[in-house]
Amino acid sequence: MVTGCLVWLGPSSPSSLPAFLIIVIAFNATLHCYKNPTEGGQEEQIRAFSHAQLLFQGFNWQSSKNTQGWYRVLKNLVPQIAEARVTHVWLPPPSQSASPEGYLPGRYYELDSSKYGSEGDLRELIKAFHASNIKCLADVVINHRTAAKKDGRGVWALFEGGKGDGRLDWGAWSICKDDTQYSDGSGNVDTGDGYGPAPDIDHLNQRVQKELTDWLTWLKTDVGFDGWRLDFAKGYSTEVTRGYIQRAQPEFVVGEVWSSMGSDPVQGPEAHRRELDNWVRGAGGVATAFDFTTKGVLQSAVKDELWRLKDPQGRPSGLIGISPEKAVTFIDNHDTGSTQNYWPFPGDKVMQGYAYILTHPGIPSIFYDHYFDWGLGKEIKLLAGIREKNAIKPGSTVEILAAEKDMYVARIDGKVITKIGSRYDAGGLIPSGFRMVAAGKDYAVWEKI
Repeated sequence: MVTGCLVWLGPSSPSSLPAFLIIVIAFNATLHCYKNPTEGGQEEQIRAFSHAQLLFQGFNWQSSKNTQGWYRVLKNLVPQIAEARVTHVWLPPPSQSASPEGYLPGRYYELDSSKYGSEGDLRELIKAFHASNIKCLADVVINHRTAAKKDGRGVWALFEGGKGDGRLDWGAWSICKDDTQYSDGSGNVDTGDGYGPAPDIDHLNQRVQKELTDWLTWLKTDVGFDGWRLDFAKGYSTEVTRGYIQRAQPEFVVGEVWSSMGSDPVQGPEAHRRELDNWVRGAGGVATAFDFTTKGVLQSAVKDELWRLKDPQGRPSGLIGISPEKAVTFIDNHDTGSTQNYWPFPGDKVMQGYAYILTHPGIPSIFYDHYFDWGLGKEIKLLAGIREKNAIKPGSTVEILAAEKDMYVARIDGKVITKIGSRYDAGGLIPSGFRMVAAGKDYAVWEKI
């Protein structure tokens, strides 16, 4: 039961009073608290507004080391994940792998050897998510593959599928010709970027295409997965990706296309998002891409450079500014954050990031660490509820009202206004007829009454 709310609009902790402002107002006062849709019997009413997708990454870089078995751990958390209005969950690579995290796969059909748990546990986990109306994405790693044995040359180039029936049992012929460390020279030239730690698979080979398509289809029709997250999607061409999508017919696909953005604050993001846009257009169908451009711009912008969030045409600076329906926005994942921290979002500004992506176009993604380990689940659920209640969709419209050094304000679909940044005074940009429904450290959200 909500009886009041705490609105934290200052740059520091409560111990810094009076340097910042705390406003506590009763529920029925002018400033209303927003009630989470999962409370108070509003479930059916709020579900009626659901027209979009909300992704949840259900693991981090350490999950494979959990002694209880990650699939079992996650199954117990399904109800809490569902409270965040999640429609899709991204699960880790399911197959036997030379690395515990699953990103050096070998025997694709062998699911019992995963460090995340048994095949039976995985199937039960998927059933539990489906029972909560949440679709499941497999982390699909098909750019490269680790071999089971050495061939006659003494090179690790003999692969096993894991079924014992010949499927996905390949030799050096299945490796790209220009991957000279492993190839016997009989394959085709790689259609994408090379990958050093393991052999690059020749996706132009007809047998490779057929047997990988059969495996992808098996993941859907037998194991129960609904879609894919494509690891290292730059490793093969968009034509190859399109072929797998057309043949295996997943419901949802999101590709990892991660490149350097460069240092130019305008031209860097523009070229970066064009690469993402070209990839999703080339892959076609249900393909989307992680919006690394929005992540990069946003995590720089929250350091008092919020002008970065508006491009010269007045649009959001990331992929959401040109192809929002194809953009999966995120704050961090198992690579950029977690214990790897290759490109982390500023830790004290993560909720500004979520206030942005959960109220803006695109398909937002919530990271397990933030939701559970960082204790941000309550704030994230509140913002997700606002998104669903106001039917904010991947293609929603954005009117950027201000993008200055220390303040960003935008109106989404004319119904929701979001402010992030350290400046408290919005300068009259919030019109009458809107009420504040969420607020935290350096962010606030208003909803049309």
